[in-house]
Amino acid sequence: MTQIDFADQTLCPIARAENVAGDIWTVLVLRELFASNHRFDEIQVMTGATPQMIAGRLKKLEADGLVERRPYSKRPPRFDYHLTEKGEEFWPVLMALRKWGEKWCRLPGEQPSLTYTHTICGQPAGFGPLCDHCGKLLRPDELTREFSPAAVAEREARRTATKASRARKKRA
Repeated sequence: MTQIDFADQTLCPIARAENVAGDIWTVLVLRELFASNHRFDEIQVMTGATPQMIAGRLKKLEADGLVERRPYSKRPPRFDYHLTEKGEEFWPVLMALRKWGEKWCRLPGEQPSLTYTHTICGQPAGFGPLCDHCGKLLRPDELTREFSPAAVAEREARRTATKASRARKKRA
């Protein structure tokens, strides 16, 4: 029995949800969409996945109704990707993964890679799902984010490496 067959044959919501978002690349694509990275190239660079992996995940997310493509150029035809209402409801799952990862996967002495400020109360939000200061449910549109210096360096290194790789391919 394949994973898809099992998910179709069970009432278990965890199995069904895992069938939609059950691999690292899918979750990282969703992370980037929540971070307002809507273009294919930026999603690919920030996740570190191959273009084929990102294309496959975006197509599956679109087929599953979490993502929609929107044209931004007619010549040549180009699209960017946006979360649907269904996709936006993945936010608490992403925050739960982040909270668990910060507690159990961070290396000793390592700072959180990302901090959020809750714009409603103006205070650090913590790891959610509720604001550490005011106790309100955290919503992505009510947060500002700040990457740690290490995370900024990591993301910039990804961009630089990708630009260098593309330049080498053009020269070849």
